[in-house]
Formats: sequence, structure tokens, C-alpha cells
Amino acid sequence: MSDRTAVLPQYLFPKQALTSFAGWVAGRERGRVTTWIIRRFVKKYDVNMDEALESDIAHYKSFNQFFTRALKPGARPIAQADLVCPVDGAISQFGPIDGEQIFQAKGHHYTCTALVGGDAAVAAQFAHGSFATLYLSPKDYHRIHMPCAGRLLRMTYVPGDLFSVNPTTALGVPGLFARNERVVCLFESALGPFVLVLVGATIVGSMETVWHGVVNPPRTGELREWRYDDQQVLLEKGEEMGRFLLGSTVVMLFPKPPLRFNPAWTPGRPVRLGEVMANVD
Repeated sequence: MSDRTAVLPQYLFPKQALTSFAGWVAGRERGRVTTWIIRRFVKKYDVNMDEALESDIAHYKSFNQFFTRALKPGARPIAQADLVCPVDGAISQFGPIDGEQIFQAKGHHYTCTALVGGDAAVAAQFAHGSFATLYLSPKDYHRIHMPCAGRLLRMTYVPGDLFSVNPTTALGVPGLFARNERVVCLFESALGPFVLVLVGATIVGSMETVWHGVVNPPRTGELREWRYDDQQVLLEKGEEMGRFLLGSTVVMLFPKPPLRFNPAWTPGRPVRLGEVMANVD
């Protein structure tokens, strides 16, 4: 079966309706029913509850509370590096940006301009820079943290599709990460500007940030932008910046010169929050 054929059903599914319904269910507080659902999920995906700040499954009143659970202090030490991994997950792709072309998977690229919602001026800052795409699976910790200290300049909600973002879909859907719904966060840092993009997917009920709260819903179909140039929204390396309510993917863009990535990194490799991602030469 070809990669395109494997994802064909996703073009036919009512993804928006399914995602809205999943978000509604995940937010419901249904006592023993909720506990039963969480217990089944933990068993199916082998979720490590020992590292959760609250390991008792019955503590969580909704599936969303469980899914965005906090970790115990010290569970993810922050490495001494210019840039650290911002999530638990797996490496989709990483490396240099070719002009403004970002590698998605074999035979597929997309542009920085498309990813950030069409703002060519923002995208131009990352021409010939570096990118990293990290996939969060259902069993992973679903809070997103800062790869380095930064000051928020802008947040943009870009409406789009809601394809799955698993590796099979990345091989079969052209421009996947630049066509799905996403939240684009532009920061300035001691290393220069960088972009951190939260990419939505099927049944990702919502995305939220620590400075704004829930960004979506509502899903109005319109691009929305918030400016923070005149504010001091400052976040330290390793500090939480947002979360997925049912998992997805994070894409990061950094300016040139190209980064020196962790030599142990390869596509498909599991990664953990706080480990070395890259250094600047």
C-alpha cells in the first residue's frame, strides 16, 4: 500500500466534527466512568504514572486533567546546552533549512512562509537556518517547555486541516505541518529570534499557552494574531509555555548559522524534555 493510499481515509473523515466531539468528551467529569477510561488508556499505552506529580488515577476529574498532568519536580533535569528539547516525544525530522524549504518526509517539503501563516517577513529570518520537528505520542507528557530563555513577541492562530500527524501521515500528506491548524509563537532570545509552532491534529481538542490560556476553540476559520511587543512575557529555559489537550507535534525554527544538533539524534528516536537538543557554534 502506498503512503498516499494509507492516508486516503483521512481525507474523507469528518475531522472537525470528530475533533470537537473528542474535546467535549475529554473535558467531561464523569466520576467512575472517567477513572475507568483513564485506567484503560494508561494500560493500553503503558503510561508511566510513577513520574506524575499525582500518580493516583482517581485524582483526575476529567481526561484532559490526566492528559495534561504535571511531572514530579526533578523528573526532567535541564541539560547544560544552548537549546534543550522542549517535549517528551520522538524525532520526526531535524536539520538545516534549505533556503526556506523545510524537510517533512521523503518526497515532501514545505516552506517557512507557509508554516508561519503567510508572513514572509517573519519567515525570512529563518532562511538557511535550522528546524526540528518533534512528535508527541499518546503516552507522552503533553506540556511544552521552552528550548531556551525567550521573550514573546507575537502569537498567531492559523486555521487549517486536522490530519493526524503520525509518521505514516507525514509520509502521505504533502505539506502536512503547514496545512494543519496551528499556533505560531515568535520569540526573541540571546541566540536571535525563534519560532515554536504547536501543530493541531485529529482529536486534538485544543491548544493553550501559559500567557493566554485556551487558544482554540473557538475555530472561526480566520487567522488571529496577538502582539506582545509592548509587554514583558519572559520565559526561562525549561519553563512551561503551553500544552496540548490530546497530543500532536511541535515544529521549531531557528536562524542561521545552522545549529550543531545532538549527535545522538536521529529521526524516530525517542526524546525527553530537557535533554541536549543543539548548540550554537
